[in-house]
Amino acid sequence: MDRRDFIKVSGAAAAGIALTGCGPRPEKTAVPVLTPTDPSRIARDIEALPPLYVKEIHVRVGASEPFGVLHVSDTHIVRADDRDDERKIALASHRVRSMTYGEHYLDEAIRYARDKGLYMMHTGDLYDFVSEANLDSCAAHMLAADWFVCAGNHEYSKYVGEAKEDEAYKESSREAVQGAYPNNLFFASRIINGVNFVALDDVYYNFTERQHALMEEEMKKGLPVVMLCHVPLYTPQALADELSFTNGNCGYLTGVPEEFTSKYDPGVTYPAGQEWRYRKVQQHSDEPTLEFLAWLKEQPQLKAILCGHCHRFYEERFSPTAMLYAVDATYHGGVQAVYFE
Repeated sequence: MDRRDFIKVSGAAAAGIALTGCGPRPEKTAVPVLTPTDPSRIARDIEALPPLYVKEIHVRVGASEPFGVLHVSDTHIVRADDRDDERKIALASHRVRSMTYGEHYLDEAIRYARDKGLYMMHTGDLYDFVSEANLDSCAAHMLAADWFVCAGNHEYSKYVGEAKEDEAYKESSREAVQGAYPNNLFFASRIINGVNFVALDDVYYNFTERQHALMEEEMKKGLPVVMLCHVPLYTPQALADELSFTNGNCGYLTGVPEEFTSKYDPGVTYPAGQEWRYRKVQQHSDEPTLEFLAWLKEQPQLKAILCGHCHRFYEERFSPTAMLYAVDATYHGGVQAVYFE
């Protein structure tokens, strides 16, 4: 039984989950959630928060019938409880200070989508790190709406930046993480009104040859394609924008050419054995990634790309037929409603 099935059987309340926008908050929890800030203060702050901001986007793709999707990303739910170790509880106490309201706005987004009849799509970092409480919250929120998702780098992060994160790092948590989500996180597709939504994992700034082959099979279906990935894809303008935000330190984009990534980390020095911390190492684009993106740019069926990671709204043309739409972080209170025609 995976985590979503367990939550479905036991009920969200038994796992200490409260979906504020989707039903009554349980009065008691069987597993105490260790909140790192005063709950009464958070409740007062929520009453004073600005409402959910919904940016509207209209995309003509050739759908059989018009429909809408609420695109959400980078919620960064921060929870830990007595099933987790003291280090993880301390991490939650630190991390929640800057991301206190992600769960509140996620609940508001679910309610908004339900009221408007929108499908829900999340492009990664739904929670901030792997913990039992975060996985329970994730699974409960996945059951509260009709979701299609892709993974973010925080989906597999155990202590946020404490170790080299790569495919081998994922293995110890892959099964537990996948069990909280409704579709395969490596690669998945879903057709809605004649539009093929395809979700791919690019959380470590690369795509694989296997993903390329699977995407070629999706293109053979002859349908318009909307791609979901966590990390935005490289374009010259997107990189210029990112470098301006990071003072030239890095780009936070998948597929950046070596001529640019080699210049990341100006003036930064890490001790021997910690070379993996350099952004030029973390964000290096391998050949399968560069080949995949060069091929993807030539696909006329690609109509849009939905992504997150950079915690801000922006739109950028990726190819002659496809715009890239990045969405703000949920904990900022920003989401986007994408209407396909």
